[in-house]
Amino acid sequence: MYPDKYAAKNPERAAFIMASSGQSVSYAEFEMRANRMAHLLCAEGLGQRDHFSIMMENNDRYLEACAAGERTGLYYTCINSYLTADELAYILDNSESQILITSMLKLGVAIDAVAQSNKVRKVLVVDAGANQLPEGFEDYATACQSFPVTPIENERLGTAMLYSSGTTGRPKGIIRPLPEQPPAEALPIFDFLGQLWHYRENMVYLSPAPLYHSAPQAAVNLTIRQGGTVIIMERFDPEAYLSLIEQYSATHSQLVPTMFSRMLKLPEAVRRSYDLSSLEIAVHAAAPCPVMVKQQMIEWWGPIIHEYYGATEGLGFSACNTEEWLAHPGTVGKIVLGELSVLDDEMQPLPQGSPGTLWFKTATEFEYHNDAEKTAEATSHDGEMTTVGDVGYLDEDGFLFLTDRKTFMIISGGVNIYPQESEDLLIAHPKVADAAVFGVPNVDLGEEVKAVIQVVPGTAEEESLTQELLDYLAEHLSRQKIPRSIDYIAEMPRLPTGKLYKRLLRDQYWGEGQSRII
Repeated sequence: MYPDKYAAKNPERAAFIMASSGQSVSYAEFEMRANRMAHLLCAEGLGQRDHFSIMMENNDRYLEACAAGERTGLYYTCINSYLTADELAYILDNSESQILITSMLKLGVAIDAVAQSNKVRKVLVVDAGANQLPEGFEDYATACQSFPVTPIENERLGTAMLYSSGTTGRPKGIIRPLPEQPPAEALPIFDFLGQLWHYRENMVYLSPAPLYHSAPQAAVNLTIRQGGTVIIMERFDPEAYLSLIEQYSATHSQLVPTMFSRMLKLPEAVRRSYDLSSLEIAVHAAAPCPVMVKQQMIEWWGPIIHEYYGATEGLGFSACNTEEWLAHPGTVGKIVLGELSVLDDEMQPLPQGSPGTLWFKTATEFEYHNDAEKTAEATSHDGEMTTVGDVGYLDEDGFLFLTDRKTFMIISGGVNIYPQESEDLLIAHPKVADAAVFGVPNVDLGEEVKAVIQVVPGTAEEESLTQELLDYLAEHLSRQKIPRSIDYIAEMPRLPTGKLYKRLLRDQYWGEGQSRII
């Protein structure tokens, strides 16, 4: 998030605007704020490749904290703002963060976490003002105020060290080599993404997701580097999102499939009441988009949706535009960065069209921070390839289709079942707001398929609905893939990024040692 020449070229242009309040911060102001924070970090003794962390909601200080790290040669870790104190403490120590930047909204969690941490020695609190703070905690603005607004000497490129979402286990820090170069020279992966997503000067990027997540981090970073304006939503609301496209003539955006689904469930009159004609590119990622949802979005939005697949680790990227997707429904695109192999459990290549574990000849070098064992697990014996456990296949035209995560595979009576197909169908059903499908214990089969459903408000969770959903699935799936039972839940445990905490649901059933059959 280094504006480089644009702070001088367009000082009055808005670097970002907070969606709810309309508060606008110009490039000139953004540059001064980032420089002050950079001086503070240096004054605290942080040197090349040291670490600090940011854990707070989307607010008007978030981007400058990232920008300060990006010009001081530091690794900055943006942490999920919904974590508990224990989870936060783990990441603070694992990342070796010396400074934590948080907010008054997250202060209680930060206090408890820092009490457990052996690394953090200072905490800066956004919007603390005159509030009484514990020892070692300071108001962010006050702490920065005394430092110069000019750049530090010897600016060096820093970068984010983000953590996996932890949906299948402990979060893992993904660290990449950090070369000694000026911050105006971005890492090659950012140049590649800027071209892939058609970023340009004067673009307006609408950011509907939490800024701690990898995709918004990359998208916002690139927008600032291109001299564009970022509209930051504090939280996603489907109708508010549409209104912001119209209000700010947004040209680019990035979403996750659950956001598409929530917009599609708005009344059609509401959806069609906003002018979306300014939008040039809508990228979606984080999870494969259900085919029915994608088709409905294309019919409504037109040919502007671009899909890409690239793990947080950045092993490789695939991409496709709407036209390519319509010719290959369900694909996440052709490989455009990295070399892909589809292998079985013995690391042997599988025939075209057969699903297997996806292994990449790494596009960008990385390792799991302070976790040699996990790095080794994700690396082939010859050190040439890496994987995150995704399962998929290539079709005859070279398009990649994701089947599921290997960790979510259900083995029922010796048959491998990937639950994503059932989930995608259920999410597309008009009475279903959200869905998760996973394996639960079965004495005879080892596992059986279970669905957990969040219904659309006003829908009764009756036996007739269960039968309706099972009959609906039977029209599209073979018998072994259909859930044997359906449970209902008030709200699905999803991250604001759209990622499903399936592990939390699954553990409830395995913890009980038996399936709850309806």
